[in-house]
Amino acid sequence: MILVTGGTGFLGSELLKQLTDKGLAVRALKREKSVIPSLIKNITLIEWFTADINNLSDLEEAFEGITEVYHCAAFVSFNPKDKKKLFHVNIDGTSNIVNLCAENNCRLLHVSSVAALGDAKKGKKITEKDFWEYDSKAHAYGLSKYEGEMEVWRGITEGLNAVIVNPSVIIGKNAGFEGSGTIFKLVKGGFPFYTDGATGLIDVEDVAKSMILLMDAKVTAERYIISSDDYHYKDLFTEIAEGFSVKAPTKEAKPWMLGIAWRALRFFSLFTGSEPSITKDAAKSSIVLSYYDNSKIIKETGLKFKPVSESIKEITQHLK
Repeated sequence: MILVTGGTGFLGSELLKQLTDKGLAVRALKREKSVIPSLIKNITLIEWFTADINNLSDLEEAFEGITEVYHCAAFVSFNPKDKKKLFHVNIDGTSNIVNLCAENNCRLLHVSSVAALGDAKKGKKITEKDFWEYDSKAHAYGLSKYEGEMEVWRGITEGLNAVIVNPSVIIGKNAGFEGSGTIFKLVKGGFPFYTDGATGLIDVEDVAKSMILLMDAKVTAERYIISSDDYHYKDLFTEIAEGFSVKAPTKEAKPWMLGIAWRALRFFSLFTGSEPSITKDAAKSSIVLSYYDNSKIIKETGLKFKPVSESIKEITQHLK
């Protein structure tokens, strides 16, 4: 039987839909207060199991009869104050999953992130061979995903049958205005600024398809970048604005401006109690030029990814 962690999340719910569309019965983990998305709410092939990946006693029961595990559960935040929770969920929780997969002889597909990859060599795209050079000053989310992935590699050296995927920024209409959807919310609201950075993007449907194909391919001890297109933020914001029929951002936010912004927002958050909309880590990430090589996953699966421009049109139409 198949187990999916993070079943109520953006990626987890899409994965569950695709697995059950194939007629497969799946056990999915959810936390006690998690809400099951409408996308998969009425699917009878899903057996919901309430458990926390940081609670071993709950997890042990969830692993009964399981042969394949998709580990999608993770905590995402670019706020430095969340470092403890990021490490607890993304490292300690992953360690628990790795250990139980080994004990129960399960095959594991672990969802890491491009945030766990190294920097590209000059003039080249980032590949699966670019391992991150440890940096204690790196943003906490990237550090937690790197260390979480290291737990999987630790398991692999001990004999675990596992494969790792490193998706870029995952987008899709079912994200709404949460997660990556905040980018769409920002542009829709008339945000006038863009940054001189770039990143990879991928539709959530293609991430789930890739994961299922890799699980069935039985490859092991490999990692795969899952990314469709690289986008400069100015071009990304412009296409989103066109989709919403609003004015595109025209002002470049310089690094010094971002520095002032995150400091000011952090200061005001002390009085309002609300989370700052821009953090130091998010500001730093927004001016980095990152380009990704997706040739390995395409060669392995034969998938032709949906162009990001097409995904943007679908998302903006849905969110209108």
